[in-house]
Amino acid sequence: MKYTIDATEKAIGRTSSEVAILLMGKNDTDFVKNKVEIINASKVKMSEKKGKTVFHETYSGYPGGLKIKSNEQIAAKKGFAELFRLAVYGMLPANKLRPRMMKNLTIKE
Repeated sequence: MKYTIDATEKAIGRTSSEVAILLMGKNDTDFVKNKVEIINASKVKMSEKKGKTVFHETYSGYPGGLKIKSNEQIAAKKGFAELFRLAVYGMLPANKLRPRMMKNLTIKE
């Protein structure tokens, strides 16, 4: 099935948890590979405090390779779609199926 979720004036976390449940197929008794589309990602509701105090870390594996970016920096550089992608990725189970589930997610600004 295909689901379309409008992110206008919704919080990133609540919308992402809804998307993660749909991608895992937990919304129905019969499992179906759900395709989920998020529209109006740039119209999401995010306070200034969340933009400055929530951080995402990436590590290259080399000494001194830890990079920390705030929500504000990620949204400015890559857009709100990347924030949704990071949030949903973190809410899915860490196993071999996670990349396959992420392929069923499309995000439109």
